[in-house]
Amino acid sequence: MGRLPSIGGAAERVTRTVALSDEVGRLRYVSGARAKALDRLGIERVRDLLLHVPHRYLDFTHTVSIALADVGQEVTVVGTVDKITLKRPRPRMQIVEMYVLDQTGVVQATFFRQPWIAEQVHVGDTIALSGKVTFAYGYKQMKAPFYEVLSASDTGGSYARVLPVHPVGEGITASWMRRIVAAALGDVGDVCDFLPARLVARHQLPTLARALRQVHFPTGMPAKEPARRRLAYDELLCLQLALITRQQISLAGVSPTTHRVSGPYQDALLGALPFELTREQRVAADEILADMAEPQVMNRLLLGDVGTGKTAVAAVALAAVADTGTQAAVMAPTSVLARQYAEKLGPLLDAAGISWALVTGSTPADERTRTGEAIVAGSCTVVFGTTAILSDDIAFARLSLVVIDEQHRFGVDQRTALRRKGAGADLLTMTATPIPRTLALSVYGDVACSRITERPVPGAGITTRALAPQNLDVAWTAIREAVDAGHQAYVVCPLVDDTDDGSELDDVPEQARSASQQLNSATRTFAQLSELTYPDLTVGLLHGRQSAAEKDEVMGRFRAGEVQVLVSTTVIEVGVDVPNATVMLVLDADRFGLATLHQLRGRVGRGSVSGMVYLCCAAKRGTPARTRLDALEATSDGFELAELDLRLRHEGEVLGYRQHGGVSLHVVDLASDGDLVEAAHADARELAREDPALVAPEHRALALEVHDRFGAYFEEVERA
Repeated sequence: MGRLPSIGGAAERVTRTVALSDEVGRLRYVSGARAKALDRLGIERVRDLLLHVPHRYLDFTHTVSIALADVGQEVTVVGTVDKITLKRPRPRMQIVEMYVLDQTGVVQATFFRQPWIAEQVHVGDTIALSGKVTFAYGYKQMKAPFYEVLSASDTGGSYARVLPVHPVGEGITASWMRRIVAAALGDVGDVCDFLPARLVARHQLPTLARALRQVHFPTGMPAKEPARRRLAYDELLCLQLALITRQQISLAGVSPTTHRVSGPYQDALLGALPFELTREQRVAADEILADMAEPQVMNRLLLGDVGTGKTAVAAVALAAVADTGTQAAVMAPTSVLARQYAEKLGPLLDAAGISWALVTGSTPADERTRTGEAIVAGSCTVVFGTTAILSDDIAFARLSLVVIDEQHRFGVDQRTALRRKGAGADLLTMTATPIPRTLALSVYGDVACSRITERPVPGAGITTRALAPQNLDVAWTAIREAVDAGHQAYVVCPLVDDTDDGSELDDVPEQARSASQQLNSATRTFAQLSELTYPDLTVGLLHGRQSAAEKDEVMGRFRAGEVQVLVSTTVIEVGVDVPNATVMLVLDADRFGLATLHQLRGRVGRGSVSGMVYLCCAAKRGTPARTRLDALEATSDGFELAELDLRLRHEGEVLGYRQHGGVSLHVVDLASDGDLVEAAHADARELAREDPALVAPEHRALALEVHDRFGAYFEEVERA
């Protein structure tokens, strides 16, 4: 019989596991300054450090000599720095040139706009370079390679190992990060596994302790991916369970409304529609009505690309509220969109005999008072509005349905504040931002999803074309020709005025944030077009710093055709519907992500005349920015673009969660971990059915892990 582990040994593993929640400052090598540097990276606890996985690995088991580094190939070479110089060929352009030697040859490494490298790397240092080899001016070269200065402990006379490269920041180097992580693994790495054994076996996962060691210091390149996938599955499962628990907490003690989903108002509204619902619209409406008829609170997300008719589906849900004798609130992110909802749905509701009102920041005080009285008395069934609905003077008699459009644009507190106005109200969120299935399942895992892809009115279509700045006259001419033909145009800028630095833009790809280009502002472009380019035309200006009344006035004039060219920021991105607008020019298009550009171009081509969209960008072909624009030129399928956006950028950037609060996944790669997302989603629901509170002995460790990772989710709903 084999030797059994001692109670003392087991207790030691438990102690190490508990230590994962300790502050990172308790670890070896973590001084006060390094603790602050780690904190800036979001690393506060030991667990955070061990889940701060490498973003790259240098494969010293496959290094090649410089002589054998083939041109056109991605390789890793190790050599000695022989010369390093900093050049400034023009203002705001710094180039570091580094010459690295080994016993077989020399390679020149070139770094752009990174002058600090000349101070961090010194002649005589042993350095690893990893990148694509080119040849020019008699030298093998690497442009912007990854580099790592190797210490004696890193090299040790042998390169036959895999060297991890962790994300780092100011105050901590990659080598120090490795040293700290290695010390942490040595002290507390032998932890207990919180996953139930059946899940580990079902998905053939390594143990947690092995995964932590192999993801940071793999014994070979093949060993790192199974380790990362184990940690990614952990993250997804814990998130799914947290979402389920959050929903349970938020619904505890509430009395949901069982809606009447067929009745005279429903019949009247369907009869008032000027068209038949498409098959997908009908399916989505049936799913929503089925949820509303249940004695449980609905939590459903309606996904639909630009022009797919989500508004008509929402109208069906509003009619069910009227048949039930309760009330609904429809909240939009801007006053422009709220007013547009009222203008589109108001006549339908009127035709069906359903009372409604509009509440925005620009609603006159006396009208607002009368509206508030009607809402609290229950005589107003549907309320359209912005966050003005959240004010204390707006109280509902019996709010049973909350509809939130583009809900990721609202903060968590705003969403919960609206739901507090009707305890147990059903929730329908809508978005025209296409979301990949993996992202919807993970981030919206507690939400049922309905999806519409067909456009009931296809429109005349859109052609998208990328332009270099020197070819802008093509776009200016197209705008002039459109106006001469009786149509209108948009010119979209990333900034409001020239004092902005672009740091607050919602959807800027990470690699574009440090761009040194002079960005176009709406106020400067408005002045140039009004005074120089189109002095004979009426040019309007719309941006987020204007008051609600100013925005409404400008958009009203544009809809009426009084404004021929509208200069705007992305406030027109969502929902603005002016069928006569046929041309759009987006300046500095590389400053926006795919989702925003796709939403913007959906503002034209909505009528009988095809739309033309010009995306001005100085980026060269092959760059990430130009890759996005090439994709927009090639397809108008929003969900296809969303999948590409997810591959190009982190999921938090895709949804804008940096600004608006929400989950961020650290280990998961949603572009490649789709099978893990599906598995974690199914496993979480199985666990929730079997043991909703995770109180079974085999689930208690998992429950603690869920709370430790995503406890803020529970606090969020408990505050509400």
